[in-house]
Amino acid sequence: MRKDLKKILTIRASMNKGLTPVLKTAFPDIIPVPRPVVDFGAILEPQWVAGFTDGEGCFFVNISKAPRSRWGYQIQLRFSIPQHIRDLKLMESLILILVPSPRRGDDCGKVMPKSNGSAVEFIVTKFSDIESKIIPFFDKYPLEGKKLLDFKDFCVVASLMMDKLHFTKEGLEQIKEIKKGMNEGRK
Repeated sequence: MRKDLKKILTIRASMNKGLTPVLKTAFPDIIPVPRPVVDFGAILEPQWVAGFTDGEGCFFVNISKAPRSRWGYQIQLRFSIPQHIRDLKLMESLILILVPSPRRGDDCGKVMPKSNGSAVEFIVTKFSDIESKIIPFFDKYPLEGKKLLDFKDFCVVASLMMDKLHFTKEGLEQIKEIKKGMNEGRK
């Protein structure tokens, strides 16, 4: 095999998803190049967090069946950023940067391992944190492009929830329509 091709494949093998099954079969001797663990002390620039969220973050509306609910559904907002496990310290620092005035116990979100073990995810689902920390943060440090549109839809759903309209049939239907056009559903 040519040296250049082998170098490209070793780099590709070290990326998040690694080599495809077809490439693994065709090139069984490829060994991923080691990627260094980056030890972040702390993120100091909130604009960096906004840019990072533009590339990696997700604003999601979860609608799940809830038999005890009047209309049979529960609505939950979720802000998340997944990353490779080697970026654990980076993900943990997000908890602190999203708090306007840090006090002990006043952090925001949590970092959870993904089921595959090679990734972690920074997650915020607590509605009071979304309302008082996440939305104000991204209002102050705006997103751009498609992610901004998802954030605006996320804010509309949050507003409907603040007004308790998600407990009405009309509000639930409105939220379902908004959700359809977010993330992968956005045209």
